[in-house]
Amino acid sequence: MKLEQAAKQLEALGNPTRLNLYRILVRAGETGRPVGYLQETLGIAASTLSHHLHRLILTGLVTQERQATTLICRANYPVMNDLLGFLADECCADAACGPAVGEAAA
Repeated sequence: MKLEQAAKQLEALGNPTRLNLYRILVRAGETGRPVGYLQETLGIAASTLSHHLHRLILTGLVTQERQATTLICRANYPVMNDLLGFLADECCADAACGPAVGEAAA
């Protein structure tokens, strides 16, 4: 993953409403949630929800699928896992993780 892409995804998640929305979708699993459910759960106007969803869709974190007259939103788990991997891949690359031996008891 490129740094710019990760930065855009993290920026999109940096808004409390979008982060809350994304967490709802992550908890929903592969079945996702209809837009109406999201609007009711978050208690926000349809235009506001549309704006926040659009930002998450542009970064690839969320997908939408129309099923008849219902718009279903889903967390894009492969993209989420790529972002998490990007954040953790170089964990402790320049130093040992955790306290040094003997320091744990101090």
